[in-house]
Amino acid sequence: MSHKVSSICLKVLSVALFLLLLQPAKAQYDWTELSQELEAKQKLLGDNVVAMIWKGDSLVYKKEMGGFNSKTQAPIASCSKWLTAALVMQFVDEGKLSLDDPVIKYIPEFEKYFKKYITIRHCLSHMTGISDEGNFFKRMFQRKKFSSLEEEVNSFAARDIRANAGTDFWYGNIGLNIAGRVLEVISKKKFEILIKTKLLNPLGMRKTSFSTLDGSIVNPSGGAVSTAEDYMKFLVMLLNKGKYNGVQILSEEAVEQMMQTQTQPELIKYAPKAAEGYGYALGSWVAEKDTNGKTTVAASPGLFGTWPMIDYCRGYAYLVFVKNLLGEERANAHEQLKQTVDEQIPAGCR
Repeated sequence: MSHKVSSICLKVLSVALFLLLLQPAKAQYDWTELSQELEAKQKLLGDNVVAMIWKGDSLVYKKEMGGFNSKTQAPIASCSKWLTAALVMQFVDEGKLSLDDPVIKYIPEFEKYFKKYITIRHCLSHMTGISDEGNFFKRMFQRKKFSSLEEEVNSFAARDIRANAGTDFWYGNIGLNIAGRVLEVISKKKFEILIKTKLLNPLGMRKTSFSTLDGSIVNPSGGAVSTAEDYMKFLVMLLNKGKYNGVQILSEEAVEQMMQTQTQPELIKYAPKAAEGYGYALGSWVAEKDTNGKTTVAASPGLFGTWPMIDYCRGYAYLVFVKNLLGEERANAHEQLKQTVDEQIPAGCR
């Protein structure tokens, strides 16, 4: 009888251990402190908040607060830049474009105004040298007078040069919108249709769009609407070296190029307060680098407060999705939240 009971106990224990091994990845972590911090910062972040963390092949954390959930659609402002840069890299992968191609190869208007040295790389890294206005609301007002992306980009060609291309970083909408127009010229398709068919649909980002409802022109630099669920799919693709759901959306080489720092501190003439001290890659900020200068943490925050980030050293993607005006205080909040996440996920870099 005693032997029989012992045998049953061993079987039960074996089954229990097996079931423990099958527990989802989130069981490895204790997110109590992170949840408490998010709740404490909820008002600061914007009341309506979705926070998500992806590690390995799993969503290991999700918290929805206020009126937002992971399927809520909202404008993402400059988080759009990362999407546009990825679309450009798809064209590079296909051999239809080189990062070091001069813009005049596709838009002759730039040569007419003596801007023949501006390259696609300069456009993706905000180093065109073209005079820009730092005020967001003034820029938005100026865009209303254009009827197409082509018309807006041609107006950039006619602007004064503030500095030689590649020698001056000025964060804004000019470069990414020029790059978006170049893709229209190559493909003979409208940007909003192009990015949907080549990038968004393959990633299953069904609720992400650059199309406008008010008749305004498309804005590759900051005009997308998305959801937390959708944008996380994009981050997972970048985290997994260009692969999503077994499909190679971007080559590993393209993702590596996207993460390479393009700036030096002395070249940065204008950056928003939320990104002061960061370098810039192609479509995203470089928040941290290793001793060899390789990007370990990249981020592409938007004006309305959404903050997407990838930590390659720890192997996770982080997203806080909100709709509020981003300020310096909120940048500090994300740095604090990241520290809490890092306590749960150790660094894997040597």
